[in-house]
Amino acid sequence: MDFGKVKEDDLGDVDFSLPPDRAETTAILKKSKSKKKPQVFVGCAKWGRKDWVGKIYPEKTKEADFLKHYATHFNCIELNATFYRMPTAKQVEGWRNKVGKGFQFCPKFTDQISHYKRLKGAEEVTSRFLEGVSAFKDNLGPIFLQLPPNFTPKNYEVLDNFLGWLPKDISVFTELRSPKWFEEEHFEKVFNMIEKHKIGSIITDASGRRDCVHMRLTTPSAFIRFVGNGLHPTDYTRVDDWVQRIKLWMDQGIQKVYFFMHQHEEIYSPELSKYVIQQLNKHCKTDIPEPQFVSNSGTQDLFNS
Repeated sequence: MDFGKVKEDDLGDVDFSLPPDRAETTAILKKSKSKKKPQVFVGCAKWGRKDWVGKIYPEKTKEADFLKHYATHFNCIELNATFYRMPTAKQVEGWRNKVGKGFQFCPKFTDQISHYKRLKGAEEVTSRFLEGVSAFKDNLGPIFLQLPPNFTPKNYEVLDNFLGWLPKDISVFTELRSPKWFEEEHFEKVFNMIEKHKIGSIITDASGRRDCVHMRLTTPSAFIRFVGNGLHPTDYTRVDDWVQRIKLWMDQGIQKVYFFMHQHEEIYSPELSKYVIQQLNKHCKTDIPEPQFVSNSGTQDLFNS
C-alpha cells in the first residue's frame, strides 16, 4: 500500500500523535453504550502472500490453501480482491468454505462502482456486487467504499444520493481520500451526512496523510486502516497509541472495532499484527488468538522488547 508513503529518512519529522476525538465521536459512543462486550477484529489486507510461506504458512503450502491457513491466524480480512474483480456467488462460497465460524470478510466495493462510474448510475452494478458478497452469509463483515483522491466535495450530492440508496441491512464504511473533504468548510457537512445514513467512517493512519486520521466516528463502530513503515520503531509506538484510544472507546461504549494492518511491504504485516493483538489483549482485556509463526527465528525479540 503506497498511500501516504514518505521516505524513511523523513519519518522523524512526522507528528504521529493521534488527534483528540471529535465531540461527535464521544456523543455517538455515549449514546450507543451497551452492556455487551465489544467485538474486536484484527487482520491484514490480503492472504495471497507467497513470502508468508515459512513465516505463518507452513513450508510448501500451495496458493490454493493460503486462505485456509490465514484464517487460523486472524479473525478477519480486508478483502481488496473484490475491488479489482466483480465477485460471484460461486467464488465467494469457495472463500467462505475455507474459513471457520466468526471469521469476517470485509470486501471493498469494486472499482467499477467507485472509480469508473464514480457512484453515478451505479445501481445495477452495485446490486450485482452486493448479490455476490451476500454469499458470505454470516462471514460477511462491513463492506467498505474507497473513494478516489479526485472525488472531491463537488461530488457531495452524488455521495449523499448513493449512500442513501444503499440497502439498510448491510454494514458499510466510507473512506474519503481527497484532502478537500478534511478542510474546515467541508468536514462537518460530509461527516454529518455520512452519520445521517448510518454509514461508518474509515480512519486511515498513514505517515504522509495525517488529515485522514480524523477521529470522527459516524457509527458506534470503528474501521481503522493502519499503514506501517516496515517495522520502523514508530510503527510500535503508533500501535501503542491506538491501543490506548481503542481502550478509551471500549470504556465509552464502542460496539465493534476493525483494525487492518498494511505495510508498504506487506511481508511485515504478520509481525506488527501480532504486536497489535498482544497489546489489545494486555490493555483492553480482549482474548484474540495470536498469529503463530512457523519459526520464532527473527520474531522473538520483537515481542519481548
